[in-house]
Amino acid sequence: MLYVLLVIVHVMVSLALILVVLLQVGKGQSIGAAFGGAGSSQTFFGSRGPATFLSRLTTVSAAIFMVTSLSLAYLSMSGGQGSSIRERALPPVTDTVPAPVPTPEPAAPPAPSSAPVPETAPAPAQDAPAPPVEPPKQAQ
Repeated sequence: MLYVLLVIVHVMVSLALILVVLLQVGKGQSIGAAFGGAGSSQTFFGSRGPATFLSRLTTVSAAIFMVTSLSLAYLSMSGGQGSSIRERALPPVTDTVPAPVPTPEPAAPPAPSSAPVPETAPAPAQDAPAPPVEPPKQAQ
């Protein structure tokens, strides 16, 4: 439960960090100009502009991001989960000698029957295949 909560917080903080960094502008530009005053003292973020507010927000969100990253790494390491697939794999199978298979006891020979056994003739001999025939040579 704690792990899932930390993942959710981590994703939200990372999105906030991306947003805060993208809102910041270069040194020569001011976001206050977008709100109706280029350099006036009555801008949306105050007379200093958004620099102080956004830099503090960036610092706070970066610190929270690092704390959640380290917490998730610690929980995944000590959470009882293996850190790799090899550690979670089944133990190797050792070569063992199979148990001997018991041989069935021979069955009793069939009782002699009083019916006559028909005589069978041997199979007829087969002739050897004929050698391949060569095509006649044509004169050139």
